[in-house]
Amino acid sequence: MKVKAYITLKEGVLDPQGKAVEHALLSLGFQGVSGVRVGKYITFDIQVRSEAQARDQVEKMCQKLLANTTIESYQFEIIQS
Repeated sequence: MKVKAYITLKEGVLDPQGKAVEHALLSLGFQGVSGVRVGKYITFDIQVRSEAQARDQVEKMCQKLLANTTIESYQFEIIQS
């Protein structure tokens, strides 16, 4: 199975990288850009017997390593191979 995980900063957490990207876009002449937020997109394959087992494993991965749950939120999708 293929996993796609999306990790983003929680609302209210300052995003200096997002601000830098926003400023750069405006400097390049892209008008009307605001509220840029930068996150992580992680993909990987997982060998498990069921989608439920995959969801359980990926949930634990996000909680323990992939996301800093104090300041980040996450969501993921499992795609059958």
